[in-house]
Amino acid sequence: MRTKGFLLIVVLCAVTAAFGQDRTPMAAPNTVYVGADGKFEANPDTAVIQFNIAAQETTAHAAYDRASKAAEQVRDILRSNGIEPKTAEIGYYSIAPVQEYHNGHEKVVGYRVSSSVTLKLKDFSKIAPIVQQLADADITDNNSISYTLDDIDAAKSKAVQDAYRRARHSAEAVASAGGRTLGELSSATVDIAENIRVFPMAQPMAKMAMQAAPAPTQEFSSQTVSVTAHVNATFTLK
Repeated sequence: MRTKGFLLIVVLCAVTAAFGQDRTPMAAPNTVYVGADGKFEANPDTAVIQFNIAAQETTAHAAYDRASKAAEQVRDILRSNGIEPKTAEIGYYSIAPVQEYHNGHEKVVGYRVSSSVTLKLKDFSKIAPIVQQLADADITDNNSISYTLDDIDAAKSKAVQDAYRRARHSAEAVASAGGRTLGELSSATVDIAENIRVFPMAQPMAKMAMQAAPAPTQEFSSQTVSVTAHVNATFTLK
């Protein structure tokens, strides 16, 4: 983890002495080299609902039919909340035999059809109704809700701006201390890190919990998405 703060190198003459191994880049005469960290925190703009549709029957055909009916129920739930089913994404689809071992022998006892579905919502007010209706229908499992930031580029720009502002402020302080004036930006490098947290809701669609009391997350806000940037900049000195 990078240590916060800044690194200052001022070169006021053409000849410098090197002691040991210096990991910083060679600064030209009459320049100041600075490094600074910046940060920007944004509220998530997208909710991600993920769940599986699964069905198990004694035959593959029966399992397929049951899973198809469950999928149609999901589509009906989405339509009833003003969401086009085609906006939901299928992650995988599989049909697999279910096997049991008895007296050292393997036997196929059924077939399981499963698929994963991911739904992204910009309107957070639709989360609760969809979660409630999926719970009532009891047709999904492995359900989770997370929040993310789709418009990450704007957050990155703001983090870089914050890092550059800090770097320039440090460079101005050094120039002033040396009786010089800070000039133009000569060169710069930028490193950006995204810290997009995933917030799974444990058993979010359990029917008894949904009906007996308000959701554990009710009236709470989702955590922010943090983007950090590190700027290394070289300025000329007047």
